Amino acid sequence: MKLIKIFILPAVFVFLTVANSCSSKKTEDTANTEESVRSIPVKTMLVKQEEINLSIDYTATLVAFEEVHLAPATPGRIEKINVEIGNTVNKGDVVAVMDRTNLEQARINLMNIETNFKRLDTLKKTNSIADQQYDQVKSSYDLAKNSYSYLLENTQLKAPFSGVISGKYFEDGEIYSGAPVATVGKPAIVSIVQINQLKALIGISSSYFPIVKTGMRADVKSDIYPDMPFRGEIFRIYPVVDNATKTFTVEIRIQNTDLKLRPGMFSKITLNMGKGSAIMVPTIALIKQTGTNNMYVYLNRGNKAFKQSVKIGRIVDDKTEILEGIIQGDEVVIVGQNKLEAEMPLNVIK
Repeated sequence: MKLIKIFILPAVFVFLTVANSCSSKKTEDTANTEESVRSIPVKTMLVKQEEINLSIDYTATLVAFEEVHLAPATPGRIEKINVEIGNTVNKGDVVAVMDRTNLEQARINLMNIETNFKRLDTLKKTNSIADQQYDQVKSSYDLAKNSYSYLLENTQLKAPFSGVISGKYFEDGEIYSGAPVATVGKPAIVSIVQINQLKALIGISSSYFPIVKTGMRADVKSDIYPDMPFRGEIFRIYPVVDNATKTFTVEIRIQNTDLKLRPGMFSKITLNMGKGSAIMVPTIALIKQTGTNNMYVYLNRGNKAFKQSVKIGRIVDDKTEILEGIIQGDEVVIVGQNKLEAEMPLNVIK
């Protein structure tokens, strides 16, 4: 009986060893199969710098290139307003005339003093008058001339530039009190706008400050004239960057010789800044965070999905510029990203 036990034990040991080996191999194969099933098939691309045309799109409301609210320096009765809303005026045209009683008095006073001054001036040349007397009359003459010029300027209101009457707030014979007009917030009898040129104010990211120059071209479009481009250019750059928005303001001058555009119209403005390089990824690779405006992409790191937030810039054709979040050499998932979650294994399809 002892001999039988001796032979049976080795046989049992061999059987258990083989069984354990088979079981371990089966478990490993099962694990490999499950991992393969869980891996998400995706396509990726390596991020790199690309040469692009540097253009920035903005939206803005057009405003008059120049606007003035005409009013005299002192209150008084309005004698005559020579224009109506919509009238075109040229630079120097008399737009309104105020009561001329004080002006007439100043004119008569100036004529009298001028006559006296000319008489003394003749005597001065022959040394027949004291210098002190001559100087007193000359001072009175200069003062009368200035007073008359001041009253003339404020009695005849002239257009400071060519434009269109955009507002008329009084009628002939009414008293101008000097109080602000509610619609414009300033004292005014009439308002004039220049519209053969318009302008738009836009805020540009401070990162572009070194390359934005006066004279730089801008393409302007309006939804009212979808097939009609308008030419513009940067003519003024504000010298400071807004601390809250990190943008600086530029003014775009827009030619409007045919007067199709008007102040208050909505416009789309494209600034062309030559060529440059940027990190671009297919727009379809971007995923929007639910409930926010935040964007992110998935990167392949060691065949696992890594969720990475990004800050986007311009959209050029079917690609989007990435300003922050990824760098050259990163591997971005461009197909299958919508099925991913962080740390999921990836099966990259070449």
